[in-house]
Amino acid sequence: MYPKSTFLFIVLLILNITAFADGYRDDIVFQEKAKTVTLSVPGKKLALVIDYGAGCTVRQLVVNGQQTLSTSGAFTGMKVGERIFSSTSARDVKLARKSDGITLTHITYGNDTLMVDESWDFTIVGSLINWKITRKYSNAAQVQEVAFPKWNFAGLNVWKGGILDNGGMVWCKYLKRNDDSYGVHTGGVTFWNDKSGNGLRIATPAKVNQNFSTKFSNENNLFTCTQQLSEKPLKQRHNLSRFVSGKADVFAPFNVEAGTVSATISLEYVDYFKEYSRGTLPGINAETVRELMNTTGRYGVVDNNIIGANGWLTNWKCLHEPFFSQIGMALYDSNYTANMAATLNQERDLAMQADGRVLSRWHNAPGDEIPGTYNAETGYYEAMWGYTIDSQPGYVINTSEQFDLSGDLDWLRSHKAACEKALDWLISRDANHNGIFEMMNNNIAEKKASDWLDIVWASYENAFVNAQMFEALNLWANCEEVLGDQDKARHYRATAAKLKEAFNKPVEEGGFWSAAKKRYVYWRDNDGSVHGDNLVTPVNFAAIAFGLCDDQERITQLLDQIEQRTTQENLFHWPLCFDSFTQAEVSPGNWPFPKYENGDIFPTWGYLGVRAYTQYDKSIALKYINKLLDQYKKDGLSSQRYSRTTQLGLGDDILAGICTSITALYRDIYGIRPKWNRMGLEPNLSQQLNSTQFSYRLRDILYQVKLNVGDYSLSTERFTIKSKQNFGASNDGQMFNIYPQNRENFILQVKAVTKSQLKLNLEEALPKGLAWTVASKDNYTFTLKGLSPKSRYDLTINSKKMLLTADANGCLSFNRDCKTPASFIVIMANQN
Repeated sequence: MYPKSTFLFIVLLILNITAFADGYRDDIVFQEKAKTVTLSVPGKKLALVIDYGAGCTVRQLVVNGQQTLSTSGAFTGMKVGERIFSSTSARDVKLARKSDGITLTHITYGNDTLMVDESWDFTIVGSLINWKITRKYSNAAQVQEVAFPKWNFAGLNVWKGGILDNGGMVWCKYLKRNDDSYGVHTGGVTFWNDKSGNGLRIATPAKVNQNFSTKFSNENNLFTCTQQLSEKPLKQRHNLSRFVSGKADVFAPFNVEAGTVSATISLEYVDYFKEYSRGTLPGINAETVRELMNTTGRYGVVDNNIIGANGWLTNWKCLHEPFFSQIGMALYDSNYTANMAATLNQERDLAMQADGRVLSRWHNAPGDEIPGTYNAETGYYEAMWGYTIDSQPGYVINTSEQFDLSGDLDWLRSHKAACEKALDWLISRDANHNGIFEMMNNNIAEKKASDWLDIVWASYENAFVNAQMFEALNLWANCEEVLGDQDKARHYRATAAKLKEAFNKPVEEGGFWSAAKKRYVYWRDNDGSVHGDNLVTPVNFAAIAFGLCDDQERITQLLDQIEQRTTQENLFHWPLCFDSFTQAEVSPGNWPFPKYENGDIFPTWGYLGVRAYTQYDKSIALKYINKLLDQYKKDGLSSQRYSRTTQLGLGDDILAGICTSITALYRDIYGIRPKWNRMGLEPNLSQQLNSTQFSYRLRDILYQVKLNVGDYSLSTERFTIKSKQNFGASNDGQMFNIYPQNRENFILQVKAVTKSQLKLNLEEALPKGLAWTVASKDNYTFTLKGLSPKSRYDLTINSKKMLLTADANGCLSFNRDCKTPASFIVIMANQN
């Protein structure tokens, strides 16, 4: 008879041996006869079935109960010459079990030209299944393509699309023809289904001297994703094309070296509805906002270093568009933000000429350029329609707003000289010194364009370009101040002020305001003739949105006209112009009115309209935001423009800029105003939006935003700040910085002794001081910065008053141990 303890040990040992033989974990199940292994994560939201019998294949990829792969499954492989070899042909594959997964070895395939020997190592790590592929090449060779691995999904409707880890997206429905292929220089992707909410994340962290690229294709109505690992970034096969129609070989052949390469691919189930939730948005369809931003809003990302708006189907990017960073603000995706920084770096280095001129476009192939301007290596050039000068302010606006998102001072400093050159190039074109900057074309007889409306012959003094220049000058002046160059900041602000004065003069005095028509005209030729008095919406919206027009009577006249005309025609969004240009002012392709840029609806410039109306009548701004969301539900906003007469989508391009009315929802209504050193809120809410709340991520900090009319809250793990007025906030350790009105020059600093959460209400931003309350318990040091130097201030704490004096720098500090809630008022004392 064994002792009880020994008997129990033997029983457990037998059970363990039996369990190991039969599949000792319920998340790792072995089928010996079938030669398959099933691996699943806790909760069974993700499972793989690996078949190592007839070849080696991931036979099933089950996402929340749905088998997503076709019968081809997923496998590794390569194309050498015209022959394709893959792991599906491997024989005598060896299986080794381990406590948290399996290892498969002796996965061999190839021919005399090139042989590979692979091992696959699968490991379950929490909610992840990691797949490490180790490949040994027999010798150096050129390959047409490698699969590291290739995923063969069951159809083009398994996923709506995939969010790429460069901030872009692949939209499955636009891989329409067999072998339509889109190739990008990134490996990570999150696929999603907008009906079920199922999502699959494939992460591909590359090592040093490794590069992942991915090809998405339609293969006989199956959706495939082929991930490629290479030592150097892959080149394109067809010019600079990222998308090619009817061709599978989007990437050029490349060389592999003899030896071993390896990479780990992480698979994870994603609850798409939860992870990409837009929160609670009363009065707004949050689900449609989510889908619009994750499709149309991301579609303009052509590839790494190329964020645009025309997007990857047409392989185009217009540098003369100022809203790419603004789209990043509304996406709040760190991958997009990082790619936008890289995009601007590339444009600074490759698209800016020595004199500061910013080339206006990027395209995959020549054919759209002024002869001699296309660079086949870089893709940048001048557009054939004319020198579109809005690329100058566009680069500066995007750079300035990108800095507010990244907060990267070194990055901004690297763009200082380039932004100054871009501004100074256009400033130098004010030949007559009247404060308005001239284009490179002089009059309509030249039949050349000068801005985004590239087949309208806007010439010489162009109000649209000058309005964008006004915005660029003011934004860049802010950046100069952050960089410490006060002289440059003053110079650009003075230049902007002179432009504003000239812009608002009556047309009879050289300005752009037509008192007779109660609107701003579009341009003036060098002979003094005035053109474009046909109520061109982006021109007039820009004048208000960018702050050039602050005359309330003019604003009322303008916006009432536009709303009356839009309502009269029952348009879902604003057209480019309400009345016709003359035939001499436009390309024949714009005739008869309304047609194309002569009267059709281009929602790309919607953010200007929303921004203009928000300050005037928020209900009108919200109406057109909701009309745009309704249109997305009808057609996905997958058009370049919309017919004025039928309101149906037209054009081959899909313009990502169509999402800008939604970016304006976040910026101008919800008041999301990130700054380089803080998160800011400047809402313009109406009652119907009360109880809005959502999460917002900025620079790896997750903020909880809660909004009601006159009641705003911003929370992180470290603080909750509430206010009835605009404010900004940040913290570094136990130091909290609060910016009343979200302005740079007045700061309340709160330093805590412990690491407890600060709970503070900004009660009132006084003309000469500040009032606030603190509800959290801690010993705090309060410092106000931006006061009048050496002035006396009354400090009131819970009704107890004392007198303090600001130092020579305008700072005032005091301590308070807040054991109970406390109220504080600091206000300039009577100096008499």
